[in-house]
Amino acid sequence: MIEIRLRLGLPRWAERLSRAGTLPGDSEDLRARKSTLVLAVAAITALSTVWVTTYAALGHYAAAAIPLAYQMASILSLAAFHRFKRLPALRSSQLFLFVLLPFLLQWTLGGFVASGAVMLWAVLAPFGALMLSSRREALGWLGMYVVLTIISGAWDSRLAEDPAQASSVVSAVFFVLNVVVVSATAFFLLQYFIRHLEFERARSNRLLLNILPEAIAERLKAGEGVIADGFDEATVLFADIVGFTPLAAALAPRDVVLLLDDVFSRFDALAKEHGLEKIKTLGDGYLVVGGIPTPRPDHADAIADLALDLRDTIGEVETPIGKPLAIRIGIDSGPIVAGVIGTTKFGYDLWGDTVNTASRMQSHATPGDIQVTDRVFRQLRDRYLFEHRGLTDVKGKGHVETHLLVARMNDMGQHQPTEAWADVPG
Repeated sequence: MIEIRLRLGLPRWAERLSRAGTLPGDSEDLRARKSTLVLAVAAITALSTVWVTTYAALGHYAAAAIPLAYQMASILSLAAFHRFKRLPALRSSQLFLFVLLPFLLQWTLGGFVASGAVMLWAVLAPFGALMLSSRREALGWLGMYVVLTIISGAWDSRLAEDPAQASSVVSAVFFVLNVVVVSATAFFLLQYFIRHLEFERARSNRLLLNILPEAIAERLKAGEGVIADGFDEATVLFADIVGFTPLAAALAPRDVVLLLDDVFSRFDALAKEHGLEKIKTLGDGYLVVGGIPTPRPDHADAIADLALDLRDTIGEVETPIGKPLAIRIGIDSGPIVAGVIGTTKFGYDLWGDTVNTASRMQSHATPGDIQVTDRVFRQLRDRYLFEHRGLTDVKGKGHVETHLLVARMNDMGQHQPTEAWADVPG
């Protein structure tokens, strides 16, 4: 709500007033409806002072009593809304006053001309119902407005026979005021409501992008029913924090969450920097893919760069008990199926042998290692340094040729060469 106030330029007192009657569990849509109605009632109550004082000054006390009665009723209804938080009661009472009192005022003053077409205020009732309720209810209020307008037209000649004694200049001034103020009020309230909804839509989009890739989110919003894609080539990375379960047991729950938030926030920033798609976290595990949902030819290079950065970054994280962190990383490349599953708590996920193998590379790695399959090694061996690990007994796959990613070739000067780096089977 503070962001909305700043964007709309509302003064602080108006922002506080707009929150009257809101509850912590209210949705943003409900908050928008409540704050729009409260601000509308407050604005019209304040503007009614002009009509009360002017009619009273001209000696039209019966006419002045009508907007004065509206002011008193509105103040009471706002107080009740602030106390009981009942939006339907405030909405219905205000829409009824909006649609009825302007016509009563017009009939008291002697018709369309003598009143300066004050019945124009009643159009706020169907407009308000459209913003604050449903289309069906708004049509009902529109129908009431049309009926009262027709009645006023039928009675206008009789009402004009004994109009309130006001000069033509005063009538013209009130006509201009009624047209301009009603139009301006409707415009600014509609603008406020639309801005409120835009804020909610932007907030929803941000939340959606937290769980779905942008390209997938756009397809989902466009109405695409089943989102499922096959990719011939992509690279998957699984990372897991070594020994996190016993570490978490020694920490308070809040410290566990804060630690994971620190680690994964750093990982997220690195994934974004390398143009890769974070799929999800699984406890203390982290899943990233390259080449999905937007294909890219260097998906394996990007994942390798990320893996090396993750290994370096984890050492910078400080734990509450001073124990250093380490990770195991597994990588594989190959065909992948990706898509959106679920209808309410949906998510974007990956399937296929490549995903399973990358997971196995991670689980069979030793702390601090980046273990990759032979097909990843063959894609990267000209640009990265590897240590040949040999055959690894992988659950469900038997013995698999594996390698350990050590460094980028252009970073070799920053490391001491080892025999393992120089002797890598081709």
